[in-house]
Amino acid sequence: MADHASHAEHNEHKLAIFRGKLKFKNNVQKIWGVLIFLSLITIVEVALGVIKPNFLNGEFLALKFLNWIFIILTLVKAYYITWDFMHMRDEVSGLRRAVVWTAVFLIIYLIAILLVEGDYIYEVYKNAAVSFDF
Repeated sequence: MADHASHAEHNEHKLAIFRGKLKFKNNVQKIWGVLIFLSLITIVEVALGVIKPNFLNGEFLALKFLNWIFIILTLVKAYYITWDFMHMRDEVSGLRRAVVWTAVFLIIYLIAILLVEGDYIYEVYKNAAVSFDF
């Protein structure tokens, strides 16, 4: 009987986001809250993409600040989609770590490849040392 009670507790979803700072009364409110949060991030991304403020044209590690903002906001959205909509929050810590850390390292690796290869292509076109027949 006690085993059944602990199993029932494990099946209930946590109704808080932002590390417990914002709590909801039920799952429907939580889904709407996360959807609104993700929508706000998307609106900020679209607005920055349309406006392209000049003060974000400075560079850091071969990318403009605006591109870094897009990358960071996209990672935040991916985290919350995985954490809340895919219910990773309710899984055991080993599975969470396996999924999250694999994705983190894959994303870092892909960003590194994009930076290296993108810089190479830029230099090729800039210097016109090699011609390509695409």
